[in-house]
Amino acid sequence: MVSIATWNINSVRLRLPIVERILQEEAPDVLCLQEIKCQEHQFPAEALADLGYTYQAVHGQKGYHGVATVSRIPMKEFSRHDWQDNGEARHVGVELTDPAHQGMVIENVYVPAGGDEPDREKNVKFGQKLDFLERMTRWAEKVDRPTLIVGDFNIAPLESDVWNHKQLLKVVSHTPVEVDTLQRFKDAHGWTDIGREHIRDPERYYSWWSYRAKDWKANDRGRRLDHMWASPDLAKQAGKHWLREDARDWEKPSDHIPLFTEFSL
Repeated sequence: MVSIATWNINSVRLRLPIVERILQEEAPDVLCLQEIKCQEHQFPAEALADLGYTYQAVHGQKGYHGVATVSRIPMKEFSRHDWQDNGEARHVGVELTDPAHQGMVIENVYVPAGGDEPDREKNVKFGQKLDFLERMTRWAEKVDRPTLIVGDFNIAPLESDVWNHKQLLKVVSHTPVEVDTLQRFKDAHGWTDIGREHIRDPERYYSWWSYRAKDWKANDRGRRLDHMWASPDLAKQAGKHWLREDARDWEKPSDHIPLFTEFSL
């Protein structure tokens, strides 16, 4: 068995205590973090190694974005793609190398949020987001390994992935053009949306709640922005999927929660 977790941590140094807590409580074999917001030399490598996560692949930059994958089972960095096409640190891929799991690739990605206006003519950031996804799609057409792609996709594709479908149709993250663009990416490799295989539509399933809400639980205006998608054959080996919604309530929380999938390889 191998367990994989993904979490947009929104500053790994600021939230190191809750990263340590999730590792102690859930003990995933591999943890993929997004929005680490630090350069590689600033990453808390030693603190995570002390918990057994000695294998690390960190792609960081100063103050913004950044991704990191840490593991307690052997792995090596596999790839770094600049799907943003501007040098931002938004992806790192790793390959599991121990004999029991050899060959599995885990791609950790942080898709741009896309700004506030869902119009590429009025909002450069929205166009960059769509172009990022198109570059990912061209990459996905050539994937030929058992691959899991995880991270903050910044898109909630299904009506049940948001607190109110009609109100959010013109809000970036749930617009038809974003959903269509993400679907093309999905079709390019035949990805399986692991989360929705285990928590079936239309069941409520959110991974993000805005900091703006005074009481995120009572308000419950969530969106499912975080995803774990697997190659078709790998998806058949996914035995369990779960999330830790309670992490949104911890001290100095991220606005995202961690997701987990267990595979029988």
